[in-house]
Amino acid sequence: MHNAIYQVPLPQNEPVLNYAPGSPERESVKKALAEMRATQIEVPMYIGSEKVFTDKKIKLSPPHDHQHILGYASEGDASHVTAAINASLAARTDWASLPWNERAAIFLKAADLLSGPYRAKINASTMLGQSKNAYQAEIDAACELIDFLRFNVAFYQEIMAEQPQSAKGIWNKSEYRPLEGFVYALTPFNFTAIAGNLPASAALMGNVCVWKPAYTQIFSAQVIMEVFREAGLPDGVINLIYVDGPLAGDIAFSHPDFAGIHFTGSTAVFQSIWKTIGQNINKYKAYPRIVGETGGKDFVIAHKSADAKAVAVGLVRGAFEFQGQKCSAASRAYIPSNLWEDVKKYMLADLAEIKMGPTEDFSNFVNAVIDEKAFDKISKYISDAKTDADVQIIAGGNFDKSEGYFIQPTVIQAKDPKYTTMCEEIFGPVLTVYVYDENKWEETLELVNTTSPYALTGAVFSQDRYAINQATAKLVDAAGNFYINDKPTGAVVGQQPFGGARASGTNDKAGSKLNLLRWVNARTIKETFVSPTDYKYPFLAE
Repeated sequence: MHNAIYQVPLPQNEPVLNYAPGSPERESVKKALAEMRATQIEVPMYIGSEKVFTDKKIKLSPPHDHQHILGYASEGDASHVTAAINASLAARTDWASLPWNERAAIFLKAADLLSGPYRAKINASTMLGQSKNAYQAEIDAACELIDFLRFNVAFYQEIMAEQPQSAKGIWNKSEYRPLEGFVYALTPFNFTAIAGNLPASAALMGNVCVWKPAYTQIFSAQVIMEVFREAGLPDGVINLIYVDGPLAGDIAFSHPDFAGIHFTGSTAVFQSIWKTIGQNINKYKAYPRIVGETGGKDFVIAHKSADAKAVAVGLVRGAFEFQGQKCSAASRAYIPSNLWEDVKKYMLADLAEIKMGPTEDFSNFVNAVIDEKAFDKISKYISDAKTDADVQIIAGGNFDKSEGYFIQPTVIQAKDPKYTTMCEEIFGPVLTVYVYDENKWEETLELVNTTSPYALTGAVFSQDRYAINQATAKLVDAAGNFYINDKPTGAVVGQQPFGGARASGTNDKAGSKLNLLRWVNARTIKETFVSPTDYKYPFLAE
């Protein structure tokens, strides 16, 4: 019997370890890296109570060492999608009926497992599988995922505490039910935390999930599943499958019990999903929830009053951490003519020091892009720029995929503010700079606002408060996360809820209770203590 009102542990952001030479975390993750490189693993799908192995295999290799084999994952087919849906629906009644605090305890335990015994393993798997350096992996795979799990529980309690007023003789209540059916979680390669949070946030709220990660994130996805199972997640609540995306989508989006999608990925894929759901709308028991965070063409604009060194560091970190493979990465910059020479000088000095190579060498700031398809796409933008008279490559420009998918951090200066790389999402270590007349601040703000269909993140650098206020107002619709005198990346759960609008998604703000509200159906209950016994109202009297 539950006869208490529980208060969840007060969430605090997980401290980011620094991995300095001689630190225990550095030694721990190096040991995990060595063990993972030395062992080839077989990765199953998780459907209901079964670990499912198939004869068709997906090779798992480090992007920075693509000839090395970390293991193989079992690829599924249509039958496995159907089996995962059936397993989730079979688990739904018991999971939804479990008291909320019991569900919460599972994910709080998962957070503590990641904070402690699994920290090195989740970070090492991200470093190897996604070519993310130790510090970037720590921020993502450990800290952000831990924060999602802990803060979501606190947000859940806040949601349940929001109750309606009651008049005399009446008790009004609101309860928050899971969606009727299953949630499909489609997750990206670039953030292990997002991959874990998309199914976990929906499951916390009482939903059951079918989770399909990007193939290039399977190596760390299977560690997340290992953690969830050790934390006590019941069979069938989250089912992890590796199936071709369009095939899985055709089955999931045609199912009458499809209740919603939690998505992070490309704009084109999300728009296709939305269209398919619309075409199938008559098939569903209820209108599905569509939650998605997609692309970005994220900007930095500097005012003539800005600190040139701060701008340069913001651009180097914002554009080139994790090889620019962040939806929030700085991709286009607008620098005033009075600052450009200094900003360029500082950027070139930093880029001259930056090393590129495998994640196992902790002195490397830049590692490999995720796969050959990404490498070919990004390198083509650079090759095209080399032959265009209207642009100049002022840093980087080299690339090589013989051993790993390595692309140098590349800075392009464009004469035309509508040049291709100022407009199109590249998702790699390429930053394009447009130098504007320092006296055309307002015109340049309009340029920033209208150049891209995306509206994910953006930043303004200025020491002039009037200019900051002007940029904040003018660019109100241009970024869901807006930064003042800082790079446009690095949103922290509970501090900067993340998401953008326009072509960048539904802006449902992962890392806040706004997102969790999408995974529940509210039910209002009215109880009258003494029921009327006469139909007549006073106005009927003579």
